[in-house]
Amino acid sequence: MLEILNINSNKAQEKLKNLLNRQFYLSLEHEETVKNIINDIKENGDNALVQYNKRFDSPDFTIEKLVVTSEEIEKAYKIVSDDILKTLKRAIKNIEDFHFEQKSKSWFKTKENGVILGQLVRPVDRAGIYVPGGQGGKTPLVSSVIMGVAPARIAGVGEIYLATPPDKEGNINPYLTVAANECGATKIFKAGSAWAIAALALGTENIPKVDVIAGPGNIYVTLAKKILSGIVGIDMIAGPSEVLIIADNDANPAYIAADMLSQAEHDPLATSILITTSEKLASQVTEQIDTQLKTLSRNNIAMKSLKNNGTVFVVEDILQAADISNRLAPEHLELMVKSPWELLPLIKHAGAIFMGENSPEPLGDYFAGPNHVLPTMGTARFSSALSVDTFIKKSSIISYSEKGLKEDAPDVIKIAGLEGLDAHLMSIKKRITP
Repeated sequence: MLEILNINSNKAQEKLKNLLNRQFYLSLEHEETVKNIINDIKENGDNALVQYNKRFDSPDFTIEKLVVTSEEIEKAYKIVSDDILKTLKRAIKNIEDFHFEQKSKSWFKTKENGVILGQLVRPVDRAGIYVPGGQGGKTPLVSSVIMGVAPARIAGVGEIYLATPPDKEGNINPYLTVAANECGATKIFKAGSAWAIAALALGTENIPKVDVIAGPGNIYVTLAKKILSGIVGIDMIAGPSEVLIIADNDANPAYIAADMLSQAEHDPLATSILITTSEKLASQVTEQIDTQLKTLSRNNIAMKSLKNNGTVFVVEDILQAADISNRLAPEHLELMVKSPWELLPLIKHAGAIFMGENSPEPLGDYFAGPNHVLPTMGTARFSSALSVDTFIKKSSIISYSEKGLKEDAPDVIKIAGLEGLDAHLMSIKKRITP
């Protein structure tokens, strides 16, 4: 299923070229559909929201079911076991502790001439966190709840609204409800797909308009975020999940196979890449994949993913592996080498980097602390993981003394004159001319 390619072969170079040009295809047909949904929400608010919920998720949905009530939250706690609740609390603490270190501080600098310059850091007033339904609520994506709500709360956002699709009965999975409550979500709204994003971005009778929307979703969610970006802040435009593993002779083939499969089972469009210096290891990994694949409940998805997007490159040395990785800028990068810390300085572009055989990617998905909402499709070249910074903005502070104004005025006048902006020039001259 996985062909092993020598990096110097024509076939390998063609495969690498395709990977470098990979893009998340967003069709014009899908875009038109999403634009119509957005306009419907804009014009008809909650009525449109209810109709979409009834059509796609919950046939008997009513406006009264839109907001998760305190009674529903209380009921959810009775269903969730103490053991799972303890695990959720531990995961939340790890993720909050990590994101707390990301907090930016306001700062001010005073010059000798009395000029004060600075930067004021403030959170947005409201944030919207989107969480996919997870097979109609059967597989609650609690990690997506935590990864969205926790950094918003650490940033100091006053109101954090979570939107997620209802199940057929109009309910939210109790594990998801408890996770949202434990993280500090202000309200939970039962709405999914593009109509949820539109409601959060534009506001409806019952859903307040937010300033930033974050969280993963399908193509309709992604398109809605893209179209509404500018009206509302978004975290990123993310494509299918991907992992790239750099491995040497010392790597464990069973571990590598398991980690490649952990990405492949996400989505038929997911990408799993191995770059290794060892032909022997490459063969062992493909054998392990064939063996482990048979044990997976989502083996059909994983098989399609590996068949269409799985790749094994054999390279000349680790330096070449690092160079290819930097060009691909993967979402997840695993350094399965003897000395990962020695290789790390060569890595320039990756969403998250996992160091050594004891640091598999699923740790980052659920528990370690860093955010699992990461740039994909090579966008790690210029963008970063979802973080506290997603929910803040920075305002520049400029305070001049009379002395400072007189000292800098001649230079400002020269630049304003050069650009032909007379009113700018006059604004300065009026203040320094007797």
